[in-house]
Amino acid sequence: MTQATDGYQIELLKSDDYSRFLLDDRLEVAVILRGLVQKRCIVTAYPDGSREFFLSSVLSFDEDRQRLVLDPPADEQARERAAAAASLACTALLDKVKVQFSVGPLQAIDFEGFPAFSAAAPDEVLRLQRRDYFRLIAPVSHALECTIPVPGEGGEISSFKARVIDISGGGIAIIVPPRDLPFSPEVEFHDCRLMLPDLGIVTARLQVRNVFEITNRNGIRMLRAGCQFMGLSGNASSMIQRYILKIERERSARERGAL
Repeated sequence: MTQATDGYQIELLKSDDYSRFLLDDRLEVAVILRGLVQKRCIVTAYPDGSREFFLSSVLSFDEDRQRLVLDPPADEQARERAAAAASLACTALLDKVKVQFSVGPLQAIDFEGFPAFSAAAPDEVLRLQRRDYFRLIAPVSHALECTIPVPGEGGEISSFKARVIDISGGGIAIIVPPRDLPFSPEVEFHDCRLMLPDLGIVTARLQVRNVFEITNRNGIRMLRAGCQFMGLSGNASSMIQRYILKIERERSARERGAL
C-alpha cells in the first residue's frame, strides 16, 4: 500500500508483521474515520499517488452507506485533478498517530450548501504507529545519530552513521543510507551506539521490524527502517526516557515563550 504523510509519500516495503499496521476490520476502520470527522483532522491528499497534493478534511462519514464526504481544494485546477483521479491517497494525524488510506474515484456533490467530494469509505486503513510507547520526533536542532556496525562477507566490520527520525522506549526509526545493506525484518545489528546529546551514549542491539520507502516533495527517495531495541539494559532505558522528557520539556518551554 502506497500512501502519503506530512508531505511525504510512503510505501511499506517490508514488515515482520504487516497486520500490526493494517486495520481491515470494518468496526476498527469506522472508529478511525469517525475520529477524523470529530476532531477535524487535516488530511493530506495525493491524487493518483502523485507528488501534487492538497489539504482536505473528512466532513462526514455515513457508516450505513459507507460513504465519506471530503472537503475539496480551493484551487480550481487542483479540484479538477482530484475529480479526474482514479484514486486519492490520504494521510492524517489522529491522536498523534499517523493513519493512511485510499479512496476513489471521487464524486462532486453539494454538502450543506457547499461544494464537496463524496467517495466510498476505505476497506482498510494503515496505522503507522502503535501505542506501546510515546514516540518522540527527533529535533532538528539536536540531530540524533546511531552508529551501526555491519559485518561484511569476509567477517570484517564496517560502521555507518544513520540519522534517527524518531525515538521511543521501544526503539528508533532511522534513514537507511543509499547502500546495499541487509535491512530486512528480523535482521539484527549488535553493539549499535546511539548518541544522546548532553546525556551520553546508549549501546544497544537493534532488530529491524519494518522498512518504508519515503519520497519527499522534491522527489527524493529514502528508506526508513523501524528498529526495536533488544535486551536493553535498565540504565540505557532510563537514559532514553530522560532524553525524551528533556526534549519534551524544552519544546513546552519554547511554546510558552520561556526559552
